[in-house]
Amino acid sequence: MISACAEMTNIKKMKIIVPMAGRGSRLRPHTLTVPKPLIPVAGKPIVHRLVEDIAKVLDQPIDEIAFILGDPAFFGDDVVESLEKLAKSLNAKASIYRQDQPLGTGHAIMSAKESLSGPAVVAYADTLIKADFKLDKDADAVIWTKKVSNPEAFGVVNLNEKDEIIELVEKPKEFVSDQAVIGIYYFKDIAVLKEKLEEVLNENLMHGGEYQINDGIKKMMAEDRIFKTGTVDEWMDCGNKNVTVETNGRMLNFLHQDGEKLISDSVKITNSEITEPCYIGENVELVNAKIGPNVSVGDGTKITDAEVKNSLIQTFAEVRNAKLDNAMIGNFAKFDGNFTQISIGDYSTLE
Repeated sequence: MISACAEMTNIKKMKIIVPMAGRGSRLRPHTLTVPKPLIPVAGKPIVHRLVEDIAKVLDQPIDEIAFILGDPAFFGDDVVESLEKLAKSLNAKASIYRQDQPLGTGHAIMSAKESLSGPAVVAYADTLIKADFKLDKDADAVIWTKKVSNPEAFGVVNLNEKDEIIELVEKPKEFVSDQAVIGIYYFKDIAVLKEKLEEVLNENLMHGGEYQINDGIKKMMAEDRIFKTGTVDEWMDCGNKNVTVETNGRMLNFLHQDGEKLISDSVKITNSEITEPCYIGENVELVNAKIGPNVSVGDGTKITDAEVKNSLIQTFAEVRNAKLDNAMIGNFAKFDGNFTQISIGDYSTLE
């Protein structure tokens, strides 16, 4: 969730480029049937929440949102329809591209080369942020960062005395800075990045068999382009089950503090109690249940004789005789038992 205002140097409409072709293997089994960016967190798919919040930051018309998807067998018509609906809600055109091979972040962006012109934000759809900042009107590009206690585990930025980024350093063995790159970028004219990434591909400049966005950025820096940081207050990952459940709880707290309505009027409550913050979707049934705090329950789910906290339950699931903490349960799953610390995917059954 983001609250901010942005100062822009022109009235050109903005584009958002969203690479999201990965299969989300660290979040299996939940991503066996649903692409990770469409996993709901606090009642809304990750990519929807990310794009909507970026649009709020930019505070200007969004002309186009380019989504870079993977294999059509996995990212099918239902995914495309969901993304087109998202773009339409922001009065933007949805452009759908396919990354035919998993050849890295730079290759993913170049899969959308027809859309790479003018001002644009590139945002990888596996993270959520909370921030309050302005886009620097003098910068050729902005890289969003978060202060971390263990920079050796991240890619970080090296700053000069003007607080301009002069270098990107991946997992530094010696201290460079504590500002970690989080995977969201602004380019005053993304055509410049496109040109540099074309050079990367033509030179076959690869790391670990992949073409990286960082190599295009480094070529821009070599031409003395001005890069600034946009720091965030909160950086929430959705990489695996544990951090996704944690992110769900953190997001619920932010939304609750902002006064957002999180509990549907259609929820049916019988001898049950809800401890906020919780997201409770449409037509949920709670019978002899204690729900919360930090729980999301998707549409059509029924929870009976159970206690659930710090958990994420998707749509049309059935949970009975359970005491759950740090659990993630998929769509249409059935769970009956006294287990904790569970992670079961769509259509699974534990009885």
